[in-house]
Amino acid sequence: MKRFWNPFLSALTPYVPGEQPRLEGLIKLNTNENPYPPSAKAIDAMRRALDDSLRLYPDPSGTALKLTLANRHGLKPEQVFIGNGSDEVLAFLFQALMGQAGGCSYPAISYSFYPVYCQLFGVESKPFGLSDDFSIDLSKVDPEAGSLILPNPNAPTGIALAAETILAHARQHPERLVVVDEAYVDFGAMSCVGFIDQVDNLMVVQTLSKSRALAGLRVGFSFASADLIEALERVKNSFNSYTVDRLAMAGAIAAIEDETWFESNRARVINNREALSDSLRSLGFVVLESKANFLFVRHPAHDAGGLAQSLRQEKILVRHFAKPGIDQFLRISIGTEDQCAALLGALHSLIAAEAA
Repeated sequence: MKRFWNPFLSALTPYVPGEQPRLEGLIKLNTNENPYPPSAKAIDAMRRALDDSLRLYPDPSGTALKLTLANRHGLKPEQVFIGNGSDEVLAFLFQALMGQAGGCSYPAISYSFYPVYCQLFGVESKPFGLSDDFSIDLSKVDPEAGSLILPNPNAPTGIALAAETILAHARQHPERLVVVDEAYVDFGAMSCVGFIDQVDNLMVVQTLSKSRALAGLRVGFSFASADLIEALERVKNSFNSYTVDRLAMAGAIAAIEDETWFESNRARVINNREALSDSLRSLGFVVLESKANFLFVRHPAHDAGGLAQSLRQEKILVRHFAKPGIDQFLRISIGTEDQCAALLGALHSLIAAEAA
């Protein structure tokens, strides 16, 4: 029954997340989750926080978590915003800051939540095309755009843009808000957080979901000038002051402080990515140069959709985007050593069978 829907809702096209089926023995390489368990210190911190204090609301400002993040990046707590996952942070950001004259520009092949948020919050959408090699060329941004958002590394391509290039763009366009979505930055790209104090039109968004293996915790954050952060706080406090709960804050703080686990985990994922990339190339795949925890690949002799369906029959899930320009690519999340071996074995059999 839709007669009570707000008028805009019927025309809204929601974001479609990666499939999350519950099948025994499934190898999930379709949602860019970390294949390894999170920090034991984070788990222990959440267990210790599981006490009768849960009857109380959490700190609405998330002071301890903000301080932890600020200390790690050499910033002030008022330059940090925390939210219930980076997608919520992005939603607040679009509502608070992206309604500038000239609209919001973003790569046409990118995180598909950006056009959804533009539509949801009435922001003029100005996508720009990628280069032939799927890299981002900031000279293609609409010159009238009031804001720019891009993932770095980009998704679903995994290609990273030099942080200095982003900084130069922000300096060249001081009237334009530049937002860098760094969900995958820890797997080989350089963060722009170190530039926050150099330009006041730059905001960086990060998450614990990928390199900290805490996708189920839903904690995200952003870094920017105090004025930009205040805009997000005003929206949050008009929506829900208590967005991050006590357990999540305890786990987040412990995860951020556990640098030993962090360095070991990301190195392991990077090593698996490079090994998988080499093996896929040996099978004839074209593999884009990824700095993320996934690969974007195609095989010149095999339809991507068909490969995805055949892999699914082998209980291996990868992501296929049936969209113009990338419909012959598969996005493959980096799994454990055994998961990558199973994927390669299945692909070798499929390609050999078709060749025969």
